[in-house]
This record gives sequence, C-alpha cells and structure tokens, in this order.
Amino acid sequence: MKKNTLWFLALLSLFSTKAFAEDLQIRVNDSSDPNGPYAVKMIELALKHIDKKYKLVVTKEPYSQVKIMEEVNIGKLEAFWNSSNADKEERFTPIRIPLYKGLLGNRIFIIHKDNQSKFDNVKTLEDLKKITIGQGKTWADTSILESNGLTVVKANKYESLFLMLDGGRFDAFSRGVHEPFGELANHPNLKDLTVEKNLMLVYRMPFYLFVSKANKALAKDLENGLNAAIADGSFNEVFFADPSVQDVLAKANMKNRRAFYLDNPTLHKDTPLDRAELWFDPKSIP
Repeated sequence: MKKNTLWFLALLSLFSTKAFAEDLQIRVNDSSDPNGPYAVKMIELALKHIDKKYKLVVTKEPYSQVKIMEEVNIGKLEAFWNSSNADKEERFTPIRIPLYKGLLGNRIFIIHKDNQSKFDNVKTLEDLKKITIGQGKTWADTSILESNGLTVVKANKYESLFLMLDGGRFDAFSRGVHEPFGELANHPNLKDLTVEKNLMLVYRMPFYLFVSKANKALAKDLENGLNAAIADGSFNEVFFADPSVQDVLAKANMKNRRAFYLDNPTLHKDTPLDRAELWFDPKSIP
C-alpha cells in the first residue's frame, strides 16, 4: 500500500512538473510591426540569461496593434513590443529597457521623391508645422507630434500609410532612423518614395517589451535577462548587428541633419533617463 502511494505521488509530481513547464511560455504576435523580428531576438536573448525555461511561441495571425494589446490584456498572448507612453505603462507592465536604445526617438521622413524641395525650405519649427505627417492612429509618436503643434494624418494600419503617402494624402511618413531603408526595400512597387535628405526630429522615445499587469514574474524575468545581457555586452552585440541599425550608421547621415528637438509629454516619470548605457548617442557615430 505504501509503495503504491509513493508511486502515485511520484506520478502526480511528474505530471505537475510537466504541466508547470508547459505553462511557462511566452506567446507573441509578429505580424503588424517591422520591428518584430528584432524584438523577438531580444526576447530570445533575455531568455538565454535566466535560469527558468520558457517556450517562446511566435504567431503570425494578421492582428492590428490594438488587437495584440487586447490579446495580452486577456491572457491569450504574454507580451508585445511598442513605443512607450504613460498610458501604455499604466495599462501594462513595461520592461523599462529600451530595445533600440532610444533610436526610435530620432525620426526621419519617407517622402515622395518629387517633394524634396519642399523639405529643403524647412528651416524652423513653424515651417515644419506646414508639413502634414502620416502616423499610426495608436502610435505614441502621434500624440507627441500633435502636442508639439504638428499636423498629423492618422491611419489604423501600418501598410496603409505607404499607400496614402504615395497617393498624396500627406507629405511625410515619420520613421525611426533605423526603419525607412529596409521598409522601402520591402516596398519595391512604390518606386516614387524615398528617404528625405536633411531633416530629423528628436525626442526621447523608448521602445519596450510589455506584459500584462498580472504577469509580474515574466516581467521580472525579462528585465533580469536583458540587464544581464547589457552587463555582458551581448545586448549591444545584437543591437549593432541588426541590419536596420547598420543602415542607420551607413545611410542616415544623422550628424549632418537639421534637428528639431521636440518635447515628449507622454514620457512616463519612471523612464530610466539616468542610465546612459541604455541610450544610443548619435555623437558616437564616427
């Protein structure tokens, strides 16, 4: 009888352990954001630096960013990535390590190639206010641009913005400096679009991983893993090896652009501005 009881307890323990292991997963959706592959790499990097074993499950269903956030909120996904603002940081738990080291806050434009002369004449913020800028409806950048008096045309879907720009619905599509070169390469049919040559918007814009408020253990694990990767240098290795970052260093000409410095009133008070190692410094570009 005692032997049967011990066997039963061992079997129960085995099933419990298996069930627990299966529960330790991170489901994410990589369908609506060109930054997805990089964010997935950073999650994988974080997981390599912690003792717990998580299974990363990447789905490709065509979800909007709003839908992805809803799925995280109800527990059907574990994490998402996005530019941050105070509202998102109140609704979800941010892992306050900027995945792109703040590069998203350095913004350059995709424009129609026939309109470069219009941008050559932009010398002041008042000049810039005459330019119409396309952005995603839910993007943190949208409220930042509007709060600085700029005119924003909004769309629900990322892909729609390229077609709207090509169709003349607005003058410029504002992108993080690491984004437009790869994006244009991925849209070879839109041959009249190009990267504007001279201007850059600058504001603090962290791009974080987020999890639900209920998932405190996962938030702590991802934070610990990313901090460990920063400490051993592997975070910077992944960052500088990313093709979009290499495009910035080779093509964006950040040092010679006319910069317009904007306030970010959506920045959360707990943004780690005091940790210099988390932020990319354009002055470091040779």
